[in-house]
Amino acid sequence: MTEQNQPKPIHILLVDDDEDDRYLTREAFHQHYPASRISFAEDGEDLLDFLNYRGRYIGAEHSLPELILLDLNMPRKDGREALREIKANDQFRHIPIVVLTTSDAKDDIETSYYNGANSFITKPPTFQRLSEVTKAIGQYWFSVVTVCEHQGDE
Repeated sequence: MTEQNQPKPIHILLVDDDEDDRYLTREAFHQHYPASRISFAEDGEDLLDFLNYRGRYIGAEHSLPELILLDLNMPRKDGREALREIKANDQFRHIPIVVLTTSDAKDDIETSYYNGANSFITKPPTFQRLSEVTKAIGQYWFSVVTVCEHQGDE
């Protein structure tokens, strides 16, 4: 990709309880989109704290993410519950959520879409394939789609 064809950088919030998965996903994204900012949350409760500037995020100076990558199976509050809460909240429902999880269960796929997920991707088994998937996610969300710029209270 040449410099003039670089997509605009966006802020991604990666929500996953597995530190290795967070690291590998960040590295895969940075291979293709080094200017994009990636923040982390460790579970659904941490995700909601991040969005609401509470808990360890009180006083933080971060913007709302333009894309959330959400694992489903996490402690405290899992991704299913966090997805429902975000999509029921007028302040956050505009943020696109891509479920990125190890599950390929039909019930998880159907429930995720029913609850407002914008995409569902089963985590690939190799870093090479993860790199290809993150490149495709980036091409779609950074270059093709126009994301909503929420005008509410942030």
